[in-house]
Amino acid sequence: MGGGNRNNDGPMKMNDPIHGSMDGGMDSAMNEGMGGGMGGGMGIGRGGGMRGGRGGRGGIERNMANRSQDDRLMERIMAISGPTHDLPPQETTEKKFSGRNRLYIGNLTNDVTDEEIQQMFQQYGEISELFVNKEKNFAFLRMDYRVNAEKAKHELDGTMRKGRALKVRFAPYSQIKVKNLTPWVSNELLERAFSVFGEIERAIVIVDDRGKSTGEGIVEFCRKPSAQLALRKCTEGCYFLTAYVFLLSLRPVVVEPFEQQDDIDGYPDKTLPRKNPEFFKARDIGPRFAQIGSFEHEYGTRWKQLHELYKQKEEALKREMAMEEEKLEAQMEFARYEHETELLREQLRMREADRERQKREWEMKERQAEEQRTREEELRRRQQEEMAMRIRRQEEELHRRQQENNLFMQGYIPFKFKEQAMRGGGGGGMGGKNYDSVSNSDRDGYGQPDGKYVGFKRLRTFD
Repeated sequence: MGGGNRNNDGPMKMNDPIHGSMDGGMDSAMNEGMGGGMGGGMGIGRGGGMRGGRGGRGGIERNMANRSQDDRLMERIMAISGPTHDLPPQETTEKKFSGRNRLYIGNLTNDVTDEEIQQMFQQYGEISELFVNKEKNFAFLRMDYRVNAEKAKHELDGTMRKGRALKVRFAPYSQIKVKNLTPWVSNELLERAFSVFGEIERAIVIVDDRGKSTGEGIVEFCRKPSAQLALRKCTEGCYFLTAYVFLLSLRPVVVEPFEQQDDIDGYPDKTLPRKNPEFFKARDIGPRFAQIGSFEHEYGTRWKQLHELYKQKEEALKREMAMEEEKLEAQMEFARYEHETELLREQLRMREADRERQKREWEMKERQAEEQRTREEELRRRQQEEMAMRIRRQEEELHRRQQENNLFMQGYIPFKFKEQAMRGGGGGGMGGKNYDSVSNSDRDGYGQPDGKYVGFKRLRTFD
């Protein structure tokens, strides 16, 4: 009931699939319950100032919710942005209680009950999500399968109930029309691309009589907010379904609300308002060809000329649009070449910068290696100098010790001879031997190279 109270012209806007107040109220009533709709109606009717005081906080919360919704949407899009070469086939079995089986029942009386409508429709199949608005005299329900819904609509539409002819129609679907599709978009890819916005009941690419894609498709969502989200995001941004291969493949999809038209039952004669006096005036004369020169023929010809003018302008507009498309394609191709050229230039600049960096690194390594070699050579030179100095010092020390030993031995041997001579007694000196009688072999070890005997001299000095 709350859904109907939000808009007074609910039943009159059946054909608006996205923004229709009746469908929006109905979806709100089915999804949020009766209390939510009633609470919304009371908030609008009363306490305007109190709602105004909460407006700032409510706006912030809505913005945060929108941001989180957009973040989740981007995560889902990133998850499906990979290759789409092998997609699983679509499920062709009909879903039970889908949106395509939703019926609108109008021209009811305010005393209608849920039980009465259930008894009226349950003979055609199972019923779900029954909603009755007694104030505006309409109701919604879902049948289990499409064939049962069509049968109920065909048999109950126009039947009399308490002096009123019932109006049974298919309720608007939560669907959108997708245009500007590339030739490589299939039913499976279309469903995969738009499943990020919500659960999908059906996704179809429209084809011509030869089975080729017309570049348009229909996507039916289970819930209306999903269709609204897809419409908003694809209108605000550029949503691509395929990669850039050639000019025709670089096309963002164009999403529009899709107005479902009843092309099954059409407009039967029983639905005409027979109480209107114009009905009888219009039906007084049947089908005919106008006589040439008559009033009907003259103005009929003008009407045909007006339609012919419309066709000519439409053809001219199509030719102009085709020229604009060719112009845009040429600009896109030129821009693509420019972009690729700039990318190559950037790659060349990066390679040159990388080469310069490698050259600087190589030169730095060379300098470091040269400095290392210089340091090592200097270290070896110092080590050699230190080693040579140590060797010289050792040789000098050894030579000094040899000289000291020689000097010691040269002083010790004559002293020994003198002591032996003194022990031998006698003034003959040295026990009958004098120093001159020492053999050459004895003198060779104690003398100097110049033939001077230091020990003897010291012995004489000692005497």
